[in-house]
Amino acid sequence: MTEKNLLLQSIIEGIQEKKGKNISIIHLKGIPGSVCDYFVICEGNSPTQLSAVADSIEKVVKKNTGENPIRVHGKQLSEWIAMDYGNIIIHLFLPDRRNFYNIDNLWEDAHSERIPSID
Repeated sequence: MTEKNLLLQSIIEGIQEKKGKNISIIHLKGIPGSVCDYFVICEGNSPTQLSAVADSIEKVVKKNTGENPIRVHGKQLSEWIAMDYGNIIIHLFLPDRRNFYNIDNLWEDAHSERIPSID
């Protein structure tokens, strides 16, 4: 498994560990104007859950890859948390914020993939 795939898999594992749902991976590599190779987008039911998902991602990624996020924004309100791992940017949303910002459809020419939620 490549280092990037391990990072991506670790992020998904961290999300699923805290029951993050509606997970999407948007493949941006090679698309002009993209700021990273992947967006990972998911949602949680409450600010408390979103904060727990962010903590879980940090813990699992650190354990599996040794990497820390470059920066994390939004944990104060935990309505939209953005986590920057360089080539992968994670967006954790409350459902109404995700609908409002609609970043899932920002890159129409990108391939996107849905990851099943774990119930």
